Amino acid sequence: MPVLAIDVGGSHVKVLAEGETESRKADSGPRMTGAQMVAAARELAAGWTWDHVAVGIPSPVHGGRVVADPINLGKGWAGFDFGAAFAVPTKVVNDAAMQALGSYEGGKMLFLGLGTGLGSALVSSGIVQPMEVGHLPYRKKTFEDYVATAALEREGEKWWRQQVADVVAALTAALEPEYVVLGGGNAEKLTELPPGARLGDNANAFTGGFRVWDPDAPARILD
Repeated sequence: MPVLAIDVGGSHVKVLAEGETESRKADSGPRMTGAQMVAAARELAAGWTWDHVAVGIPSPVHGGRVVADPINLGKGWAGFDFGAAFAVPTKVVNDAAMQALGSYEGGKMLFLGLGTGLGSALVSSGIVQPMEVGHLPYRKKTFEDYVATAALEREGEKWWRQQVADVVAALTAALEPEYVVLGGGNAEKLTELPPGARLGDNANAFTGGFRVWDPDAPARILD
């Protein structure tokens, strides 16, 4: 039952099939629709063998369906039938939850994805709980406004690193995880990790996608 794992982000769509060693990617961006993502993923996966799909999308997902269009992508995601589009059994999950599932090593873990936006998920007792922490009020704006790519580019890396440390401290105090995993494309820009945090790996998104279909996975995503 080889799985094609698809990690959808605000800048790129990345794919990897079980048994392959090198992922492939294409640009996404603020105009990409759900249908365009499927077409791009199919093209990227050409020549690979897979008969199940796991898709991580940066948006709330309930009952295996996207319920709101992603903020950093285009329209046409909410309600889109990805299973019909891929024509194989398909599971759609929140992208941060998928990477959290791939990063999980037991205990109570908070995952924060530092990328175009701020992804978040909490894993405890074998359950991955997707969250939308990034859009909650924080200081004068939201958590995402302080640690997303736009803030990094606007204020510079030194300022951004301090905001990441402050956000991790605030969420750690509120949620009391045993450890924090920092993933996403911008995590590699951290020169020093906040207390209790470890650096994730973007490849964990693919591991999470494979685990979505694995009945023996160490956790499952609550949707």
